[in-house]
Amino acid sequence: MAEKAKILVVDDEIIVIRSAERVLKAEGYIVGGALGGREAIKKIEENGYDLVFTDLKMPEVDGITLIRWLKKANPSIGIVIITGYPSQETIKEALELGIIDYVPKPFTPSVLLDVTSRAVEWIKGKKHEEGKKFAEEFPPAMEAEIEKVIKEFRHRPGSLIPVLQRAQEIVGYLPPVVQRKISKGLNIPPAEVHSVVSFYSFFTMKPRGDHNVRVCLGTACYVRGIETILGKIKETLKINIGDTTENRKFSLEGVRCLGACGLAPVMVIDQETYGAMTPKKALEVIGQYDPNISKASSKVGTTRNREEIEEVS
Repeated sequence: MAEKAKILVVDDEIIVIRSAERVLKAEGYIVGGALGGREAIKKIEENGYDLVFTDLKMPEVDGITLIRWLKKANPSIGIVIITGYPSQETIKEALELGIIDYVPKPFTPSVLLDVTSRAVEWIKGKKHEEGKKFAEEFPPAMEAEIEKVIKEFRHRPGSLIPVLQRAQEIVGYLPPVVQRKISKGLNIPPAEVHSVVSFYSFFTMKPRGDHNVRVCLGTACYVRGIETILGKIKETLKINIGDTTENRKFSLEGVRCLGACGLAPVMVIDQETYGAMTPKKALEVIGQYDPNISKASSKVGTTRNREEIEEVS
């Protein structure tokens, strides 16, 4: 894959394409747009793309038809659904076809970037791990434990989530190579496994630190300033979403919803939920887990107070 992923956004609403282009281009992605499945097929035939975002309900050539064509024409292209109508039946059909993920409309910039980052990393991981044996990445004992779990749950209905939970307990996280082993063992499409891992916030695709900081990127938190708070957390911890600090003290995650919209903006550390966050409050809370962060939060407060005094004078 090229250094900067090439993404095609397919939707019959131009405002959706423009919004996605603005957000993704700002992060360095190369982005194109198509106002329907027919136009998308033409552009895909003319240009190479790493990732396609597609709506489901479109005239002439709908999203499912486009996905079927993509899987036959170029199976290596990653596919993410953007839809305002995420019915269980349609999503199930799309997952069976091999999409990586889906995001319902309306979406915030943070959610779009989070899903894009996960999708791009998944594609890179899939290509990197292709042809490698599981034993080359993990000790034989660890591999044997995961195989034992898969065998135990293989014929049970709804086995995917408990197998993922046990696998994460064994390995500590769920990288693509583990997901593909579970996919093969349970005879479930790899994209469906990845979609479950990326949807539920208690699963992680990277090693976590001693304390896991989860920041809600949902609409309620977005309109109340979560992006400013997240920016201050990233600046202070010197990591981005999905990363772990060098001292393995903190991991940072962005989640689509934490189920506490009335407390927005919301942050969760380990199992504790903190609401009505501000940049200063967020650093103070994180500082409870690391004295060095407490010093940083004091500086935030001092700077803010100085600015307020200058405004008054």
